Amino acid sequence: MPKYQVKNSKKSPRFSGIRTFMRLESVDPENKGDFKFEDVDFVVVGIPFDTCTTFRVGTRMGPAAIRESSAVVAKPYNPILDVGIFEYCSGVDYGDVGSVPGYVEDSFQVIEDGFHEIFSNGVIPIAMGGDHSVTLPELRACYKTHGPVALIHFDAHFDTVHEYFGKPYTHGTPFYHAAIEGLVDTSKSIQVGIREGLYDITDTRNSLDLGYDFMYAADMHKMSTDEIIKRIKDRVGDAKAFLTFDIDFLDPACAPGTGTPIPGGFTTAQALEIIRGLKDLNIIGYDVVEVSQPYDLTGITAIAAAGLMQEFMSHIAWKKKHNITYDK
Repeated sequence: MPKYQVKNSKKSPRFSGIRTFMRLESVDPENKGDFKFEDVDFVVVGIPFDTCTTFRVGTRMGPAAIRESSAVVAKPYNPILDVGIFEYCSGVDYGDVGSVPGYVEDSFQVIEDGFHEIFSNGVIPIAMGGDHSVTLPELRACYKTHGPVALIHFDAHFDTVHEYFGKPYTHGTPFYHAAIEGLVDTSKSIQVGIREGLYDITDTRNSLDLGYDFMYAADMHKMSTDEIIKRIKDRVGDAKAFLTFDIDFLDPACAPGTGTPIPGGFTTAQALEIIRGLKDLNIIGYDVVEVSQPYDLTGITAIAAAGLMQEFMSHIAWKKKHNITYDK
């Protein structure tokens, strides 16, 4: 039996207790007690940082909102994948990594250091942002343990702009830097759901010039879910992969609480079906970013994010159930 379990909500009401994701046991990274990384398969980590947002702020409140919603949404048995997460996996809510508000490079270093500890101990992080810039220090940490990884990037935006306002780091630049720093293998990476308007026609070349493949939302809407999944899996192959999910992949009707909503996106049901189809890929890290609770009083954006994170956990459990392993 895995060491760390969720609370039994048939015996303890879901509205009680301190909020952790899915009512997981809480571990303080600064005061771990008897916690050992060897006892877990994954950790849930918040990254409450939005200094790199270019317009609507509020994603620093994302982790708290997702944790709150998870008590309602995320449950330990996944009926579609037919797997009980905590029959096969152990995991904890590992709290939030720190930051230095207003100081981007310093915050990136704090985030990188926090995630390096997780990756180097062979544990899969499931992170909650935060604006999308936080994926860059996550990937820097990942690289130190795993080397270059395939990037599976769900987003309305390319996020491969070279700079904004003469500065290198915003939430629109992380995958430019990830590519030029060699953190990702762009020949096995794919950006999924792109539909942003651009400032200039040359912006359409940024990702291609860096070696990424991508799928426009307009094309995906004409494809079946199976075709989309196959396209992603054919690109990634058996490579180690990091999956990053910007919540604005979803249409604003399904996820209004985000900094840069773009019409023409996908339903939550479509997203969940695509994610489930990637269950057998060698994914060694996940995040969901850009949830901005101040722009969504209904909470449906955070609900969608919590549901996606439950699917990420289910990936890990499904592979263990079916004894799927990969070469180191």
